[in-house]
Amino acid sequence: MNLPILRPAAILFAIATMSPTPLPAASAAIKPANEFFAYFGTGRSGANLGFSVAHFDSDTGALTVPTLAPTAAAPNIFIFSADGSRLYTCHAGRTFQNQPGGGVSAFAVDPSTGALTLLNSTSSGGADPGYVSLDQTGRFLFVANYNGGSIAVFALQPDGSLGARTFFDQHTGQSVNPTRQGHAYCEAIFTDATNRFVISTDLGLDKIFIYHFDQKTGVLTPGETPFATIAPGSGPRHAAFGPGEKFLYVVGEMTSTLTTYAWDATRGTLTDLQTISTVPEDFKSKNNPAEVLVHANGKFLYTSNRGHDSLAVFAIDAKTGRLSLVQHIPTGGKTPRCFSFDPTGKWIVVSNQDTNNATVFRVDAITGKLTQLGEPVSVPSPLQAQFLVAQSNVARLYGPGTVNPGYYSIGTATTIDDLIKNNLYRQAFLRTIVVTRPKAEGGVETFRGFRGSDVPNQNGQQNEGQLSGQFLLKARDTIYVDAEGL
Repeated sequence: MNLPILRPAAILFAIATMSPTPLPAASAAIKPANEFFAYFGTGRSGANLGFSVAHFDSDTGALTVPTLAPTAAAPNIFIFSADGSRLYTCHAGRTFQNQPGGGVSAFAVDPSTGALTLLNSTSSGGADPGYVSLDQTGRFLFVANYNGGSIAVFALQPDGSLGARTFFDQHTGQSVNPTRQGHAYCEAIFTDATNRFVISTDLGLDKIFIYHFDQKTGVLTPGETPFATIAPGSGPRHAAFGPGEKFLYVVGEMTSTLTTYAWDATRGTLTDLQTISTVPEDFKSKNNPAEVLVHANGKFLYTSNRGHDSLAVFAIDAKTGRLSLVQHIPTGGKTPRCFSFDPTGKWIVVSNQDTNNATVFRVDAITGKLTQLGEPVSVPSPLQAQFLVAQSNVARLYGPGTVNPGYYSIGTATTIDDLIKNNLYRQAFLRTIVVTRPKAEGGVETFRGFRGSDVPNQNGQQNEGQLSGQFLLKARDTIYVDAEGL
């Protein structure tokens, strides 16, 4: 089965758990993790070189003022591997290490401190890369070169370092705006959940490219329909799938719009359904929306407006995918390039690039509305973000059978039975549990329990599977749960 990889959100904001305090072995308790590191990437050189790191409390929403950690040259956007052991970032520019184009880098993450160690770097193959993502297996890295108008794919080595480039595609053409669309400008690139297709948005061409993805070779080929179009002059930027990946939502940066597409996961095609404004009707000044994210509950979509300097909140119709406006709320600063949910989904942190600050908002899971928490926190030119788990005693629990997905502190004697005792997944006929565990030498090992195995379930049958109710969970495990019924 394919296990989801977290998609790049947008703020160079990343979250990693901190304060590793192991629970007593006798308690075998599983408690929600509530303290995190918050990583911000500055995307600048000189005094603001590298990442800055703050602390974040998911119980209260408190965010501390970050301190500078100069570990990378102007990180534009970064993501973490599913197990939190590796970080990947891109570096804007037209040359990198005396090679044409920008750069991409891989880092090892210390599981106890969150400290970064450079593994290697290479040219991205095009100017000003602005987006990176991983495929669903975590074996390939995708990069979109914004000014270069190209995309590239890199294989990852067993230790997580960057390997050979497996694919490169130079987009060509133009669209209706001679100032901003004189050539290709690749904005984003990511896979669908099946890992069979890759989607890439191009602002300069007003196209959303669709590729077939060969998971063995890392090669892309044009899809059945090689691209979907958007209204001329829209400038497609970032995009996000809705619940169940039935719909794709694409930001029109140049027209302050969101366009909804129906996604056919079998054929890999997009069908235009709706276009809606990201700003109020009476707002006539310049605006460039940037990021778009869907809440984990699948009910609400959020996008940032640079110019109107707000977050726009929309409700999602689960059947039709259509959006309806819920709220516009000021971000507490200028040019909110990106924002990110914390791992609990209770908070949003917005990066206001041109006022050098970040603002925390409480998320109402019932209405979708946001409420600002306190005053903005000073952060040097924050850009984009993603989540990281790097505490020595934390594991991640998720999947369609999970009642309370999230990050949990794991005691030294915590077992799968404890998942039941703590009511962290549905008390149901269990179909699958998959535990993914990082290896010290790099890569991961996987343990599976299937329907009818010794994993606790209602029928009590024994069958093949590597997991039992007494299987010991370890820190930094990723636990996928799938159960049916109640």
